[in-house]
Amino acid sequence: MDGHSIELERATGETIGYVEGLLEASGLPTRDLREAPAEFYVGYDGDRRVGVGGLECYGTAGLLRSVVVEESVRGEGVGTALCERLERTARAEEIERLYLLTTTAAEFFDRRGYATIDRSEPPAAIRETAEFAELCPATAVCMQKSL
Repeated sequence: MDGHSIELERATGETIGYVEGLLEASGLPTRDLREAPAEFYVGYDGDRRVGVGGLECYGTAGLLRSVVVEESVRGEGVGTALCERLERTARAEEIERLYLLTTTAAEFFDRRGYATIDRSEPPAAIRETAEFAELCPATAVCMQKSL
């Protein structure tokens, strides 16, 4: 899928079930999905849904969360394209630095320029999110990237 452009659409009442299903299938938290301040997006390649991702904005800091690609397109560059599109969206929201927690994808994010940091380093607004405070285990790797 290299060279293909992934388009993002904000999750709506019609697509939030898709987001929940994909997150649940990947073992990611969904408990705060409908009431969290996160903006969840559905990624499309043409008219085909290929993945999801969330972006919470706190001033110039952002939380990238729950980036998941459909099993059928893994290994084809969709994850990279989805992350690049979410990062462009973050820059448009004047986010200067993105943070994330991961239990399974540290190598993936490392290859995309994210650096592992101590979980105490992100700003308080990020550390106080449901993702940091209760949804992700203490063993999750914390990473950040300057945009």
